[in-house]
Amino acid sequence: MPADLRPRERLLNEGVETLSEIELLAILLRTGTASVSAIELATIILTGFQGLRSLMDATVQELNEIKGIGLAKAAQIKAALELGKRMALKTMEDKPLIKSPEDVAGLVMEDMRYLDREYFRAMLLNTKNRVLSLETISVGTLSSSAVHPRELFKIAIKKSAAALILIHNHPSGDPAPSKEDIDVTKRLEEAGKIIGIDVLDHIIIGDNKFVSLKVKGLF
Repeated sequence: MPADLRPRERLLNEGVETLSEIELLAILLRTGTASVSAIELATIILTGFQGLRSLMDATVQELNEIKGIGLAKAAQIKAALELGKRMALKTMEDKPLIKSPEDVAGLVMEDMRYLDREYFRAMLLNTKNRVLSLETISVGTLSSSAVHPRELFKIAIKKSAAALILIHNHPSGDPAPSKEDIDVTKRLEEAGKIIGIDVLDHIIIGDNKFVSLKVKGLF
């Protein structure tokens, strides 16, 4: 394999995030066998277990049954997967807890106050009101056509969100809600009730100031 296509060289030259799951696994394996390369062996493993999800549950013995995977390689794979699992759990523990509109604004203000276009985002929360993720739903003018319930709740369902908070910015710097802001909020709130994902608030970000539609009684 040409040097610029080898997983380890690509990681060093282009960054780890550019590598596929197969390439990352190949780096863990380090070597293949006399008949297959590390890339091919990684492909066999991921295909056999139908992806990382099932590979997480594989035992050392099951991995050892694959030709080319001895106990040492099986242990390396299990150790790497366990590190990833523990990191995910640790990250979840560190997720910010949302108790008020101020908590939301504090997390997004510096990122959103300087944007020159309207970004409509959703802060997804778990059952304990901890942040799962911040998702960009649309970019441009805020309208009912640009912010469709289907796109918003598709992401929320995929992330297993229990609730969400709507967020968008006003490039003018004035966070006062418009009629369109209120209409869109009510539309999405009603959709959330039907789907079973609570829309808790809509925060409008201005220049170092914000408005909560819930606090304003517009929710």
